[in-house]
Amino acid sequence: MSKKSKPTYKIRNWAKYNEALVNRGNLTFWISDELIDEWRHDNPDGLQGRPFFYSDLAIETLLTIRELYRLPYRTTEGFGRWIFDLMRFDLPIPDYTSLCKRAAKLCIDIVVSKKKGKIDVVLDSTGLKVYGDGEWKMRTHGKSKRRTWRKLHLMIDPESQEIIADELTTNGVHDTKPVSKMLDKVENPVEKFYGDGIFDTWDTYDELAKRNIDPVIPPQKNAVLTQHGNCKEPPLLRDEAIRGIRKHGRRGWKRRIGYHRRSLVETTIYRMKTIFGAHLKNRLLPNQKTESRIRCKILNHFTRLGLPKYD
Repeated sequence: MSKKSKPTYKIRNWAKYNEALVNRGNLTFWISDELIDEWRHDNPDGLQGRPFFYSDLAIETLLTIRELYRLPYRTTEGFGRWIFDLMRFDLPIPDYTSLCKRAAKLCIDIVVSKKKGKIDVVLDSTGLKVYGDGEWKMRTHGKSKRRTWRKLHLMIDPESQEIIADELTTNGVHDTKPVSKMLDKVENPVEKFYGDGIFDTWDTYDELAKRNIDPVIPPQKNAVLTQHGNCKEPPLLRDEAIRGIRKHGRRGWKRRIGYHRRSLVETTIYRMKTIFGAHLKNRLLPNQKTESRIRCKILNHFTRLGLPKYD
């Protein structure tokens, strides 16, 4: 019996989407008056220690350029000097050590489009390598001890496909741990939570129940009912999912409940790794968190430029 061929989709807005992809590389720098006025740090009196010379906005601007063009710290400093010389701005550029030290404590705000009412969220994670052997060496000689990565947790809005919350952790943190912290970052009330089978834990269900969020999570294949059908207590959503899978099959249940919206976060992860790579340039976790947060902010800007629409 031959397998069914996968459905093909045609992009309806190719001209607009193509222009959006081109505009991602548009090397046009516009320095606002706000950036010029706030380039130097406004140090209040009475604080101990050496005052900052550059504002957080100045540091974030150069770090954004660094992530966008995958530059080292020293090259970022030189690139900033070239831009200001070209635009004839008489402003100093932070040196590479200042960029590295300030990045560890920089607070980055991910810009998300404002929406009214409830939204759905989709959560997944991916690994970003810090240092270690490449794939060729792994296949040929096996892994070595000096090989580690970080786990990037992304929560997106499936309607706009923007990243609304992120969390970077060590590779030993379970995917369910950052759920509560990431939901706290969402400004709109959440109606549905989409996640894969790794979120099929009672801690996750309890956290979603406290927030009145409906879980769209496939139970494990060996899952059993917790409450009997004749129980007077309100039915558990996990039990309802198990009954739906028994009735329609796992694939049919996923189609009926709309579970496949979860794949949109995998598409977001693919976009991020395509644009920025699968590595983190920094070695310290605080700097890595700033690095990943800036990537999310840039990717949201790219998303707002335009996305493909399919038939």
